[in-house]
Amino acid sequence: MTPDPANKKFGVHPDILKLGLVSFLTDLSSEIIFSVFAIFFTTVAGASAALLGLIEGLSDLAASSLNYISGWLSDRTGKRKSLTMVGYGFSTLAKLILLFSSSVAGLGIFRVIERLGKSFRGPPRDAWLSAVADKNSRGYAFGVHKALDKSGAILGPLVAYALLSWQGESTSTFQVLFWVALIPAILSVVLLGFIDEKSGVQHQRDNMFDTWKTLSSAFKRYLVIAGIFSLAYFSFSFLLLRAHSTGFTMKDIVLLYALFNISCVITAPIIGKLSDTVGRARMIMLGYLTYMVMSLGFAFATAPWHIIMLFITFGVFYAIDEAQSKAFIADLELERRASAIGIYNFVTGIIYLPASLIAGLLWTLQPKIAFILAAIIASLALLAFALLRPDKAI
Repeated sequence: MTPDPANKKFGVHPDILKLGLVSFLTDLSSEIIFSVFAIFFTTVAGASAALLGLIEGLSDLAASSLNYISGWLSDRTGKRKSLTMVGYGFSTLAKLILLFSSSVAGLGIFRVIERLGKSFRGPPRDAWLSAVADKNSRGYAFGVHKALDKSGAILGPLVAYALLSWQGESTSTFQVLFWVALIPAILSVVLLGFIDEKSGVQHQRDNMFDTWKTLSSAFKRYLVIAGIFSLAYFSFSFLLLRAHSTGFTMKDIVLLYALFNISCVITAPIIGKLSDTVGRARMIMLGYLTYMVMSLGFAFATAPWHIIMLFITFGVFYAIDEAQSKAFIADLELERRASAIGIYNFVTGIIYLPASLIAGLLWTLQPKIAFILAAIIASLALLAFALLRPDKAI
């Protein structure tokens, strides 16, 4: 049912804002940790860039490994809230690992397990968002949610920066940081419990493997395109390492991370409005083009202001890719949105693993090569979208 406009706040259904606040608290928690993870993992714990690439690839794989299962379960049972709570709860429990181990093994295990929770919560939550968002403003609704989500990612790095500035870059400071990060994670699960369920249509006869056959050809064409692009989408940690290699300190990198998130928060609702107006297909192609230009920029950047502008650009790309790709899938698949989003996340996540591994290996040879390859692959994805046009009936 289309939400009553009288119930809207800031142009969206109130549940969009509530779910956005849950995501805000979770991202606040996670980004306190992730804003320093790459540098902590390689400089304090002593791991290599190649091992970072492996861990980041495995974490990206973990972040999508349960998507299809949770999406299928959500469409089969019609349940959104309970499955979403399981995912958020699992990520919260994973953060407890950091309180007991800061070794390379412990950090790697945390990184992978925490992402499993993200994997499980994504499809039912995004299907929940699709159900309460008006079709004519769906792009804006997803943009608002992403803006609230990434607002936590602005505050998280700032909290980390304050702690590092106050206590210094010591092991004990990171222990305090990990304790602080646990608090908003717990609050997010508590808040989610108070949001009313928005159940979907049950498809109890759906078999997990047969569900693929019921999805539209348009969605499948888009999945091919997204798979190509995923080969270019290596871990964000390598952007942080690139900044570090040009002279930014660990504290400065935390601020760069906050800047990236500020860029995403400011542009996500604007991009959502544009998406509702000019069409999501055009916005997704613009996202691929932005990523291609950004990758070339990172390859040849020499001055600090180059890096700063590139992090702002990445925020714009992220606002397009993270929010509008899900809104696009919701447009293509009306009945089995959770399953479609789950398959999309699963396939792209599998590809993120070799992408990060390749990036890690190329980084040891010459970082510039990794970024140039990413630009080439992004241009191929843009060409594939123009040829396959998943937004058009064929």
